[in-house]
Amino acid sequence: MRLKIEHSTRYRFDSPVEYGLQQIRKTPKASHQQHILSWETRVENGVKEVSFEDHHNNSTELISFGHGATELTVISAGEIEVNDTQGILGAHRGPAPLWLYRRDTERTKPKTAVRALLRSIDADATLEGMHALMLGISEAISYEVGSSNPDWTAEDAALAGKGVCQDHTHIFLACARLLSMPARYVSGYLMLNDQTVQDAMHAWAEAYIDGLGWVGFDVSNGISPDARYVRVATGLDYAEASPVSGSQSGGTGESLQVQIDVAQQ
Repeated sequence: MRLKIEHSTRYRFDSPVEYGLQQIRKTPKASHQQHILSWETRVENGVKEVSFEDHHNNSTELISFGHGATELTVISAGEIEVNDTQGILGAHRGPAPLWLYRRDTERTKPKTAVRALLRSIDADATLEGMHALMLGISEAISYEVGSSNPDWTAEDAALAGKGVCQDHTHIFLACARLLSMPARYVSGYLMLNDQTVQDAMHAWAEAYIDGLGWVGFDVSNGISPDARYVRVATGLDYAEASPVSGSQSGGTGESLQVQIDVAQQ
């Protein structure tokens, strides 16, 4: 499937920014499962300082801005060809060792509610067990837009019994790692069936299964990723795969507008 994607992020500041730096992770990963036909990032009122691949093989761009700027716009766009591999990515690649993905983070540390949830699900360190885990979390933690805070942990969402795709993914990672499985967070684009315009990227998980390698699990939709999914960034949790992170001095009264268009060509 060929997908056309445009992802724009626009900041406005009530007072001028003195100086700021942002790391941008919006460029899809190239693999046997998806091919980048074209991709470009444009910056208005800022400068692309450097591009590099981090230890998770995420394409990362460093952007500086400031010097009195009251607006910053970053637009990433291109076309991607995606093959349906039923969620199977295959062998582990890159500089990060496989054991790294068994590590807990502050967002994925399993506590009382997460451990109780895992005990209620018949899951183990197999492909069937991971599918059971995905469906068990989906049934126990309802998907509700706007129901959680961006800084929620897996435990927060498990206690609340609701959340969004970020929360579903963090809970899956916490449970999979409790089962001693390497697991990682994925942020990316998803073509929806009923609309092309979105206001946020999607998130799902991947677990490393002996004999298959990395396999994707989208808890929020209860499926493994198909040709509608475009992988962009991976990490131990949201913080390492977020589309934008950074800091600035000055620039009070910040407002943010995000628009993502994903459509089949």
